[in-house]
Amino acid sequence: MTMVKSQAKHQDLVKLLNITFQNKNLLDNAFIHRSYLNEHKEFAGDSNERLEFLGDSVLSLVVSRFLFENLPKMTEGQLTTIRASLVRTETLAKVGKDLNLGKYLLLSKGEEDSGGRENQSIMANTFEALIGAIYLDSGLESASKVIEHVILKRWKILAKTAISDHKSKLQEVLQRKYHISPTYKLLSTWGPDHAKEFEIGAFYNERLLGKGQGKNKQIAAQNAARSALLTISAQKKQGNKLNN
Repeated sequence: MTMVKSQAKHQDLVKLLNITFQNKNLLDNAFIHRSYLNEHKEFAGDSNERLEFLGDSVLSLVVSRFLFENLPKMTEGQLTTIRASLVRTETLAKVGKDLNLGKYLLLSKGEEDSGGRENQSIMANTFEALIGAIYLDSGLESASKVIEHVILKRWKILAKTAISDHKSKLQEVLQRKYHISPTYKLLSTWGPDHAKEFEIGAFYNERLLGKGQGKNKQIAAQNAARSALLTISAQKKQGNKLNN
């Protein structure tokens, strides 16, 4: 199977972002989910995961530089909180949906049937892959212009939940004090399909800092992060530090 003509297939997107791809295969590659390859063994292409990896770094660099230059009175911790709110999965998924990236995705039938085009994680990863593709095709300046257009022009709106975002706060605390990010693991789930409940654990290295429950994994993770922050606060009051 050969690649679809990108410039025609993605004409609405490239027009919206005001970009032109020289290497159109890169643009195609940004929308190939790994599930599609599992179902189409004859497909002559790779998934978008490597582009996602690159785009994540480009996004972090561009957002960090913007905040550094535009918020000179902010502390490192404050900048970290705002950056985390701008590059988190929920924010990037919203940006991806605003750009209608889901309609360009190549997915397996199973992923398609389970709502993959609206899945937050897939949408955020696809946006990162798109940024990686733009960076490889036309450099950091072009990637920066796109990030500015879709994120940084409205950074205050996108970041307004940072103060109440327990996951961002936990990320800030652990990065500032211990130079490590928290991890989240699904501990258990129960209930019927129409009313499932989830329990998520927030971990520092392999140490469980807090648990949280909710009607979806996002809410449960926020509650786990809140519990972890309370654990850290209690340890601080006792004069203790987290053990590695």
